[in-house]
Amino acid sequence: MAKIIDAHIHYGDDAPQLLTLLDELDVMLLNISLVADPAVNWRAQAEFYAGLHFRYPQHFAWCTTFDLPDFDDPKYADRVIAGLERDFANGAVACKVWKNVGMEVRKPDGSFLMIDDPIFTPIFDRIAERDSTLLLHMAEPLACWLPLDEKSPHYRYYSTHPEWHMFKRPDFPSHVELIAARDRLVAAHPNLRVVAAHLASLEHDVDEVAARLDRYPNLAVDISARLGDLAVQDSGKVRDFFLSYQDRILFGTDVVMRERPSTMPDEKCQAAIADLAGTYRIHFAYLETGETLSVRGIETQGLSLPEPVLQKIYRTNAERWYPGLATI
Repeated sequence: MAKIIDAHIHYGDDAPQLLTLLDELDVMLLNISLVADPAVNWRAQAEFYAGLHFRYPQHFAWCTTFDLPDFDDPKYADRVIAGLERDFANGAVACKVWKNVGMEVRKPDGSFLMIDDPIFTPIFDRIAERDSTLLLHMAEPLACWLPLDEKSPHYRYYSTHPEWHMFKRPDFPSHVELIAARDRLVAAHPNLRVVAAHLASLEHDVDEVAARLDRYPNLAVDISARLGDLAVQDSGKVRDFFLSYQDRILFGTDVVMRERPSTMPDEKCQAAIADLAGTYRIHFAYLETGETLSVRGIETQGLSLPEPVLQKIYRTNAERWYPGLATI
């Protein structure tokens, strides 16, 4: 098993340069499938991730997902469960649900479909029964509902993705409503192992994350794509959070591969791999050293976490919360 598991990434490729980097850094990638656009076949992506896992098990694992609800299909849940059973048998270590549940998908009556809707209950019950894991990206950072702020770690995203910026859009669910729906789901399924992506969409304040971890023993979080949010908070407070919840925090980057490096000209491929390497190195420096660092233009101090804590965050927590990883 690799020393480090990136437990939340979308970077599947067999470019020799990528495989070499993963060897050098001793990193395994857990590739996450999702349904971002119902018109796009997510299954092709999932099958590609699964294929990488079987060809390079030391480098790749994968997480499946399922189709968004067909409210006219009485067998929707049965169909989803059958698909999940096939995927788990094919090596998937978890199932992901994305933020479009709660923020985009509407029910026949026009209301937004929330993650605690009864239509999902048999699906989540089955995931719990087979001791698998549900990965949730519910809601968005609080900045999604605030005015654009150039000092925010999320300014670039919301300034270029206005469709996801909810400021002055009262016809959409609020951050509070979305987090409450997620919390209700976790509470209603105490035997369901849940990993809440992106610091549970409470990345603006680690105290808020801690409150959920205290409340729900079946909940863990990953830090994917939220290094900037940690950097703007007091480093001492963040370090205490990592020490206190060292068994409930997973490492991840959420790097998205827009183009496969193996299809790129050599110079472009080398640049793409260098970008990925740089992402890992700033994460490692933040977690491992006490140096003053620049994280997305934000000056902060590294956490200098003890080696036993780093081992948990980098690998063993992922093996615990995604048990299938421990058998690879």
